[in-house]
Amino acid sequence: MQSDKDKRGPLSGVKILEIESIGPGPFCAMLLADLGASVLTVRRSGAKDPNADIPVLNRNRAGQVQANLKDAADRERVLQLAVKADALIEGFRPGVMERLGLGPEVCLTANPRLVYGRMTGWGQDGPLAAAAGHDINYIALSGALHSMGTKFSGPMPPLNLVGDFGGGGLMLALGIVSAVLEARSSGQGQVIDTAMVEGAGVLMGMIYGLRAVGMWPASRAGNFLDGSAWYYRCYPTSDGQWMAVGAIEPQFRRLFLEGLGVGDQHDQIVRRDDQDPELHREITAIFQSRTRDEWTRVFDGTDACVSPVLAMDEVGSHPHNQARGSFRDVNGATHPRPAPRFSRTPLAEPGQAVDSAKALADWGL
Repeated sequence: MQSDKDKRGPLSGVKILEIESIGPGPFCAMLLADLGASVLTVRRSGAKDPNADIPVLNRNRAGQVQANLKDAADRERVLQLAVKADALIEGFRPGVMERLGLGPEVCLTANPRLVYGRMTGWGQDGPLAAAAGHDINYIALSGALHSMGTKFSGPMPPLNLVGDFGGGGLMLALGIVSAVLEARSSGQGQVIDTAMVEGAGVLMGMIYGLRAVGMWPASRAGNFLDGSAWYYRCYPTSDGQWMAVGAIEPQFRRLFLEGLGVGDQHDQIVRRDDQDPELHREITAIFQSRTRDEWTRVFDGTDACVSPVLAMDEVGSHPHNQARGSFRDVNGATHPRPAPRFSRTPLAEPGQAVDSAKALADWGL
């Protein structure tokens, strides 16, 4: 029996079979592997690994096997791996796994306790189920994209964080952990239908709540979290860098204005409209009088809620990130440290070697 000190995360002992995909599927698998699950990836025979050039998403896997899912013998071997798994992750369009002979009905018949995790943009049914799409399309139909950007910029996609990774990969990981936990008491697996458009909608929960009580206008821009307010936006500095300001609450707003050197004008400023373009210009001019590092020294450690906007190659050298070891360089790639942190079953560090031989032996390989 494993002792606590031998565990590598709270999901130690959980087996996940990952059918090769791109984007949110590997991200979900990465999260589960970070948490200690043994993730075995099935890759197409003879094909290049689509994630080979994305080392962070590939981390902590137990190993991989190659298979041609159109070949009966290979398909049977993958089915036998599904029999040993607690969960399976697949990211094909609806119906593809069924046509390959490895759909939920087949796999759950072979392993009634299996959690069958499905990742798509639109879900397993509905008018758009079979249509192609990307993050920008999914968040467009969730209401998230309309809420981002200014009246000048139009909708601004937040990379592919909201649909692919937040609404997709993270949501599926939560679903798998929840369903595996339930299966241990019921003895029954189930299918998880993860639609990125719906996950993005869930991430908008607070915004929909604000809209319901009149605190979020229907128009784009003019909201206190979208960069329209003078106290919640980014300002350029004299060296071409940026500072992020999030002084929403009155007490933080006062400290922010004091740091700018206009604390004596606090009452007049807060009475002005949040979107007053002249006020935005005045504060911009103040920020452009100093460099980003100079403003960082002014606000560092205060409750003014002002931070430097760091590029990806700068985050590892920030004192707070350094103190917590939040980012690690592994073979030239910056790895965000696995999160969250557990006191009794700590997670593996990025780049820590996985005992693939032992993991594959646990799978019977």
